[in-house]
Parts: sequence; structure tokens; C-alpha cells
Amino acid sequence: VIAVAKSADLVLIVLDATKDDSQKEKLERELEAVGIRLNREPPKIYYKPKKGGGITFNAIVPLTKVDQKAVQLILHEYKIFNADVLFRDDCSVDDLIDVIEGNRKYVKCLYVYNKVDMLSLKQVDEIARRPNSVVISCHAKLNLDTFKERIWDNLSLVRVYTKKRGYLPDFSDPIVLTPQRGEPTVETAIKQIHKDMVKDVKFALVWGKSSKHNPQRVGLSHRLEDEDVLQIVKKYG
Repeated sequence: VIAVAKSADLVLIVLDATKDDSQKEKLERELEAVGIRLNREPPKIYYKPKKGGGITFNAIVPLTKVDQKAVQLILHEYKIFNADVLFRDDCSVDDLIDVIEGNRKYVKCLYVYNKVDMLSLKQVDEIARRPNSVVISCHAKLNLDTFKERIWDNLSLVRVYTKKRGYLPDFSDPIVLTPQRGEPTVETAIKQIHKDMVKDVKFALVWGKSSKHNPQRVGLSHRLEDEDVLQIVKKYG
């Protein structure tokens, strides 16, 4: 289960709405212990070890949770005596440790509260207002359509349809891009087809929401939007 969670684009934690939050807290602790961070963005900390020169520390925002001395102590605990560290946000000691470890996974999580048909309307309303939560009843088939919509919204899927020159687009088998797999760019889409294809690309043609006109000639860094059509033009000679 843990291995699947680390590679997932979205974690669904299904809870019994008639019980307290102890089950939710236990699951969160277990996932936290193995390096899975739910509903959190990666810390805005630049960290790069180097061969010499000591520790260089800078911050572009006021820090309230950590200072230079604490950063140096933490790095020394990891036997790191030469590194560049730049805080771009007011991050904590735990955030710095996560960056140093380098193996944390930041995954979206949706808390699904089942059996709400056994609660009062006031209780259901209170649970539904919690962050990243949705209320359902599998038995009574309540709110299942909203549940599906919340899954779709949280996945932030970008479907990209491919097109060969002289042919209509293939709408049967899109390339699916998600935040976990990188920025939704032309380069990311091409790597989904084959990672070595990028070096052979001359440019790409894009039709859809992300293009200023149809088609638009774009480079590898162009950001794609859902249901765009992509045609790859390779180098010749």
C-alpha cells in the first residue's frame, strides 16, 4: 500500500463518518513516517552540496522558525560541511530535513467520509466543510457524482491528443499528464511517448486552449492544456 501511495497522483483516505478522527490521524502518522506528505507543497528551499567553501546560507524572506545556526547544526548532523542553502519561504526545521533527505513524496489527498446517511444534517455539514474532504454514502448512493468530480479536480489531469501529419487527431488514446509527472509541457508529453525522442524534435504544432491560433508552432517549453492536440515535427538530415 505504501509503495502504491508513493507513486500515486492522488490518495483517497476512506473514513467512517460515524467515528472520531483517531483512524484518520493514525493513517496520517503512518504515511508521514514513510516520507509521504499529504496536501503539502515541496518546501521552497534551494539546497546543493558542494566540494568546498563551507556552508553558504541566505534567505529572501524573514525567518521565524529557523535561523542560520540551526541550519548549520542540522547540516553538521548529516555530516554536510559544504553546501549552498537558500530559503525562499519561511520554512521549518522539518522542511529542511525533508529537502536534505531528498526522498519525500508530496501527494494530494482527499478524505472521503462514508456512512453520512447515519448522521444529522448539522454533522454532515460540519464534516463537508473540512479542508480536502467529501461526504458520501455508498449504501444510500448519496453525493457520489460530487465525489467523482472532486477526484477529477484533484488529479488536475491534462489530456493531450496526438496527430500525425496528414491525418486526423487520435482521440482514442490521449497522453495523460499530471503534476506528479512534471509540468504539462510539450517536452513532458513527448517524454511520455519515448524519453529519447526529445532530441529529435524540431518543433511542435498545437491546436486547442493553449494555442494563440490554430495551429501554433511552439517549442518544448510550451505549456499544454486539457484536450490540446499535438503534432511533433522532427529534425531531418
